[in-house]
Amino acid sequence: MATMNISLTGEMKDAVDEAVTTRGYVSSSEYIRDLIRNDLELERFRTLIREGLESPVAGVADEAYFEALKKRLIADQVE
Repeated sequence: MATMNISLTGEMKDAVDEAVTTRGYVSSSEYIRDLIRNDLELERFRTLIREGLESPVAGVADEAYFEALKKRLIADQVE
């Protein structure tokens, strides 16, 4: 595992220490790693949203569409 040193304001350090104490983190490093993982996940989600917005409309997502999708998913689980 690589090491990185970061500088924080006093207020930020206090917030990290508080999170470690109250949220069950073992260390400040664990907390920071969790923040980075969450940020990466959020960025992946934003990318998917952008891709979806840029994709062509494939059809109407009405009740019939979701019923057919549900049947397909159930059939896939049975196989």
